[in-house]
Amino acid sequence: MPTKVVVIGGGAREHALVRALRLGGTDRELVCIPGNPGIARDARCLQPEGPGVEGLAAAALAERPDLVIVGPEAPLADGLADRMAQARVPCFGPVAAAARIEASKAFAKEIMLAAGVPTAAAALFEDAAPARDYARAQGACVVKLDGLAAGKGVIVADDGAQAARAVDELWRPGAKLLIEERLEGPEISIIALCDGASVLPLPPARDHKRLLDGDQGPNTGGMGAVCPPRDGTPALVAETVRAVLLPTVRELARRGTPFVGALYAGLMLTPRGPRVLEFNCRLGDPEAQAILIKLRSDPLPLFLAAAQGRLGGEQPVWDPRTAVAVVLAAHGYPGTPRPHDAIDGLDDIAEGEDLWVLHAGTSLHQGKIATAGGRILTVAALGANAAQARERAYGAAARIRFAGKQLRSDIAAAEG
Repeated sequence: MPTKVVVIGGGAREHALVRALRLGGTDRELVCIPGNPGIARDARCLQPEGPGVEGLAAAALAERPDLVIVGPEAPLADGLADRMAQARVPCFGPVAAAARIEASKAFAKEIMLAAGVPTAAAALFEDAAPARDYARAQGACVVKLDGLAAGKGVIVADDGAQAARAVDELWRPGAKLLIEERLEGPEISIIALCDGASVLPLPPARDHKRLLDGDQGPNTGGMGAVCPPRDGTPALVAETVRAVLLPTVRELARRGTPFVGALYAGLMLTPRGPRVLEFNCRLGDPEAQAILIKLRSDPLPLFLAAAQGRLGGEQPVWDPRTAVAVVLAAHGYPGTPRPHDAIDGLDDIAEGEDLWVLHAGTSLHQGKIATAGGRILTVAALGANAAQARERAYGAAARIRFAGKQLRSDIAAAEG
């Protein structure tokens, strides 16, 4: 009997998960809730049975799955993994108490301090006036909204005036703000699969957050990624496991909230060594697209072993080549994206194991695939080096056409 896997989500990260599972073997049935038109080519897509986590849980449990993989952070923070645990269904994704590592930046900082994880100094505020005064006095600093903000609740300020304005921009009634020292250095993402006790690091990746070339323009959910970047060395990964990931997982387990799923450490490589900027409770997007295309062994045993607390013996096989993922975004993103622009050229691209076109904000409109979100597609490609991977990814991206298409031209350009 085939294994039935339910993937929760409808973005390019979830498409990458489904694609990797599809390529991993024929001995499984794949379902995605809610999915999208691209995912529907690789899995059976269905809608939740109602709003919120209960609707997702009902639809997932109705499928009688052998494994549930939760892609986005919001359902995890709202307790979807808890519902799976109550139903005794293996779930790759942390329960809500452990997902607070992303859902609350204040909680993440508390965990880091308790575990001795290297991170930026910070102060927490529950009122706007003292936060504004503190930020102005700090000058160059980072202002963070304590909660889920789809990757956009952070403002990096260059001086006191900008910092005070950042407080006003992010503040909302009942909110908390974290004001951190501003660190300097390149950023890198190191993600590990976790089973509550042990960790298995994935190849490191680098996200490009700003909308425009040269890291200019507004912050986005991510406009592209490279895996691995040149400075993502085995020594750095090993040090991150030792000093960051294992202490964090052990501290969460000590508190009775073991972390099961993908623990994402966003690091800054400072002159004093790596420092944690943030934790996420899931695979990154677009990092997952650049990482998973490199996987050459079946991912199903990895996810199932993590969900069942027996990750220790797994040894995935990775393609030695470099991956570059380029995001194509809609007109108006990251402000108000324009929907219903028809997308052409998708059928002109010869996809394979080393070239993926992954759907995110797409829908069927008047019989054609069209834009239906901010980040529309991710094109991921492998190459002998970053330059070759860039050439393949951008070559495919150029064949995709829709009105107002936005993309950066410099993803991974600094990698040589």
